[in-house]
Amino acid sequence: MSRKPELKGRAARLARLFPAGPRQAARTPFVLLVVLLLGGGLIGLLVLNSALSEGSFKMDDLQKDTKSLTDEEQALQRDIDSYSAPDALQRRARELGMVPGGDPAFLNPDGTVKGVPSPAAQQSLEDAPAAVGPPEAIPLSRTIEAPPSSATPTPSTLSEPTEAPAPSAAPTEAIPETPGR
Repeated sequence: MSRKPELKGRAARLARLFPAGPRQAARTPFVLLVVLLLGGGLIGLLVLNSALSEGSFKMDDLQKDTKSLTDEEQALQRDIDSYSAPDALQRRARELGMVPGGDPAFLNPDGTVKGVPSPAAQQSLEDAPAAVGPPEAIPLSRTIEAPPSSATPTPSTLSEPTEAPAPSAAPTEAIPETPGR
């Protein structure tokens, strides 16, 4: 018959904190807690997996949109490059009735003129394109008279704008539409 030794002091106070006899803990709350933690973890993983899948689908759609927009941008840039090529600009300018300009003159900051201006080359009637649109849409030409030799031009040496000749009674042609516009 064994008897437990009696505890004194600090050990006695600590012994009061523990249950006195061999007591069985209830298993139901522990099992319920474990089941709830596992179920919550599985539901959390399911939600996380769904969110990642949705994000992946959105990213795939955005990458497809980016690729199509990049392709469209490159096609538009090719169109711009073809329209801004020197030969295309020259052809379009001739279609509009423009001619190459003459030698320019420059104004210095002190007001003196550097260079001798010359008028633009006159376009012959055979080279001139047919008038397109109403007569009001045809631009007026402006001619510049050459200044006296080695003298600086003054505003009085510039002639007033002259009106362009009236368009002939010939039928007008329509400008063909350029592709891509």
